[in-house]
Amino acid sequence: MKSVVRRLAPRGIMRQTRNCMTPAEEKDVKDGGADGVVMNLFTAINSALDCAMEKDPKVCLFGEDVNFGGVFRCSVGLANKYGKDRVFNTPLSEQGIAGFAIGMAVMGHKPVAEIQFADYIFPAFDQIVNEAAKYRFRSGGQFNCGGLTIRSPCMAVGHGGLYHSQSVEAYFAHCAGLKIIVPSTPADAKGLLLSCIDDPDPCLFLEPKILYRTAEEKVNKGSFKLPIGKARKIQDGTDITVIGWGTPVSDNGALTKAVKRAEADGISVDFIDLRTIVPWDVEMVVESVQKTGRLVVSHEASLTGGFGAEIVATITQECFLSLEAPPTRVCGLDTPFPLVHENLWLPNEMKSYDAIKKAVNY
Repeated sequence: MKSVVRRLAPRGIMRQTRNCMTPAEEKDVKDGGADGVVMNLFTAINSALDCAMEKDPKVCLFGEDVNFGGVFRCSVGLANKYGKDRVFNTPLSEQGIAGFAIGMAVMGHKPVAEIQFADYIFPAFDQIVNEAAKYRFRSGGQFNCGGLTIRSPCMAVGHGGLYHSQSVEAYFAHCAGLKIIVPSTPADAKGLLLSCIDDPDPCLFLEPKILYRTAEEKVNKGSFKLPIGKARKIQDGTDITVIGWGTPVSDNGALTKAVKRAEADGISVDFIDLRTIVPWDVEMVVESVQKTGRLVVSHEASLTGGFGAEIVATITQECFLSLEAPPTRVCGLDTPFPLVHENLWLPNEMKSYDAIKKAVNY
């Protein structure tokens, strides 16, 4: 491994987030100690919804097929427990679901609206971007739709093709007024969803659908919150910073496998799960890149205009004198999402591994 020369860190770095817990404290809160139970992603989301609805009668859940539990079973049992006035089906109208949720939030409720697949969120784009995101601003702070949470399954699932595989976070990240969260673990999903439901701003909560049943860990069965805007350090390293979110950084994700492969080659990787797209944890990422001098960002969405470009631009500006190699993105291709060639389209393990090797050997 060649030596790395560290240069002076830039001044005036934007401090966007603060963490009220140490990593050890966060772990204790998330797994619940002796009271924790093993959950996968969909049961953790179900548990979060249950906790929120039990605590606050203003919380309600609606969307296509949620009454019987939803296509991914995230709302199973909630209609029987809380009644069909608080858990109910809607017509097949994403624009109507979003508009109805905005109206409820403005009137003081805490609606959790489900869009059955993120690929079908685009009919609701106008409602989310032009109404929800701007409500507080356009009324001079007199009205707002804080308490609005829109949930939607996202990312590839192995056989979803064009309309059940897309990652939509970058479309909404350009719009001020929304918070965007993409968890990769059951505990993060529960803690961040509970934070979204109580947040004073409208939140878009995107759930990697392939993780609903494949991601599993011990989770606190009680109510707890995790800070929106704070990334999760998966592991510490000194040679390169690697960043992702959602499926790629899960235990069996392509980026995780690439990091393990690089570690086997003697490369020390500072590995970060961003968790929150807006606001993203600029502070943690900048501190990491100032330490390592190298950056690889990976996401399933297409390369052009993906949120990785925002991260690279910010790091280039804030860490220019610390960089030892050009920041690199490993992303989906700039074509519509394929069916039979999904693994070739996605940022798979070997693409990410090659990018890490090239950055370290630059």
